This record gives sequence, C-alpha cells and structure tokens, in this order.
Amino acid sequence: MAVKLHRCSNLWVKLDRHPCWRVQKALDEQGIEYEIVTGPYWPSKRVDLERLSGQRKYPVIEFEDGTVYRADSKEMAERIRSGTLLDGHGAPASAGGPG
Repeated sequence: MAVKLHRCSNLWVKLDRHPCWRVQKALDEQGIEYEIVTGPYWPSKRVDLERLSGQRKYPVIEFEDGTVYRADSKEMAERIRSGTLLDGHGAPASAGGPG
C-alpha cells in the first residue's frame, strides 16, 4: 500500500529534529512506499492541508482510502518503526502537538 506524506517543501533539511524529516526517515527505514506531497512553509498558507486533515501542521500521512494520520512527529515515527502504521489506518487525524 502506497501512502502520501504531506510535508513542508524544505526537502533539503535532513536533521533528526525536523518533524517532516523524522517521519520521512522512518518510512524509508521501514521500506514503506510513499509519495511526497510538499506544501507551503507558512501555516497561514496551508489551507489545503487543513481541508485534508483538519489542522495546519506537518507532517500528515494520507492513506489510499483517503483517511489521514497526524500526531506528534515522534509518535508518528515510533508507530511507523513499530510496524503498525498500516494497522487500522482509518483512525481520524488528531491535532497532535508541535511536530
């Protein structure tokens, strides 16, 4: 199952403390196929992301069936690494904390 990773457009930032990179790196480590969907840097411009997930924070994972997953990026990376990302992926997006 391929997923979409909605993340900021700063693809060059590859620091473990960067929320988008933290989640992308976990996806890579687990061999999960994904498509990157970049969006605006400024939260005030993230209208499409809010429409999709109910909030304006990155990162967001969108599954093939249109459901989304959003939590603190550390929690997201932990779930990915635990191998449970694709289990029950119909859970609603949560507001999550700062990435």
